[in-house]
Amino acid sequence: MKDIDIYFEPVDLDLSKYDEETNNFFVGNLIDPYTAAGQFPDLEEVKIALFGVKEDRKALKNTGCAHAPDKVREQLYPLLSHWNNIKIADLGNIRQGNSIEDTYFAVKEVVTILLHEKILPIIIGGSQDLTYANYLAYENIGRVINIATIDPVFDLGQEEEELNAHSYLSRIILHQPNFLFNYTNIGYQSYFVNRDALQLMKNLFFEINRLGNVRADIAETEPMIRSADMVSFDISAIRSADAPGSYYAGPNGLNGEEACRICRYAGMNDKLTSIGFYEFNPQYDHRHQTAQLVAQMIWYFLDGYANRQNDIPGKRNKDFIRFRVYLDDYKEELFFLKSKKTDRWWIEIPVKSKAGKKQLKYPYTPCSYADYQQALNQELPDRWWKLQQKLM
Repeated sequence: MKDIDIYFEPVDLDLSKYDEETNNFFVGNLIDPYTAAGQFPDLEEVKIALFGVKEDRKALKNTGCAHAPDKVREQLYPLLSHWNNIKIADLGNIRQGNSIEDTYFAVKEVVTILLHEKILPIIIGGSQDLTYANYLAYENIGRVINIATIDPVFDLGQEEEELNAHSYLSRIILHQPNFLFNYTNIGYQSYFVNRDALQLMKNLFFEINRLGNVRADIAETEPMIRSADMVSFDISAIRSADAPGSYYAGPNGLNGEEACRICRYAGMNDKLTSIGFYEFNPQYDHRHQTAQLVAQMIWYFLDGYANRQNDIPGKRNKDFIRFRVYLDDYKEELFFLKSKKTDRWWIEIPVKSKAGKKQLKYPYTPCSYADYQQALNQELPDRWWKLQQKLM
């Protein structure tokens, strides 16, 4: 494996308590950290690599979020672990580059190496423009991906705006060669989003989900997250009562329990290969409340990861029940799969073009029982229709 320790500086944490004899088993006991007194972690057999990025030069009014990684660690390490089947390394914090481009390059290179070694990175920012650097790692390995963001806005920025925390999504969409197949937003707030941005999302057949709809049935976020290869979580998507630690924290948003549930869904997603948490700013926090919540969100992600079922149709179709529904008005025959192990649902997407076959690794996309019921009622599921349009 290529040496990546050159990109990192060690963390400064008191880890002595995790070496003491105790009846408790902490998350800190699971982690092999890069500390000033220790060696860089051996990544052999490591499944998950945690690292911080102390970067906020493009944060836009949220300067101070660079100090988030160590504050989250202080709350994460003492949480009690319920698993012994995950080997985790804490690589420390990526050294801030002389320029912001240097930091982006370091993040891209580190994530590329980890993905190549089948190690899942958990990134603690820092500002959300780091999502762009994470995305570039997939270009490095030539993988077309789906991205999901939990965000109150779309971060498209203004025309010709330089790359920053509010414009990184435009850079991803316009980047050539393009390795983005689908984008999903969870929790946008309509009063922050203009009509042109909404229309663009619809024209691109992206999946966008208003906060009210998400909160009305949080379980419907599971198939949205299950389709993602990469997740970017903006902490300002959580209401300020639960997460005050951001310049952009507002009165509306997800609550802490919903944020943790989404993170558990992400951990359970067999195809997800990276996740990042951004825009937490300790200077706005109250009694470490946001730091605690982000740590608990990572805990739930690890819990989901520990309970992955290798539940992917096409590999073990004997583990699935197949359902056929014919829609008379559309003259379409739809096929659904239900997992015998997890009760999760998929819908088959017929790929009719060579270009579509390159984009879609396997012809099934996550859906919910509600989509199946919709088909039974002779209605075409929106997920199926949007994917068909993208593949034409």
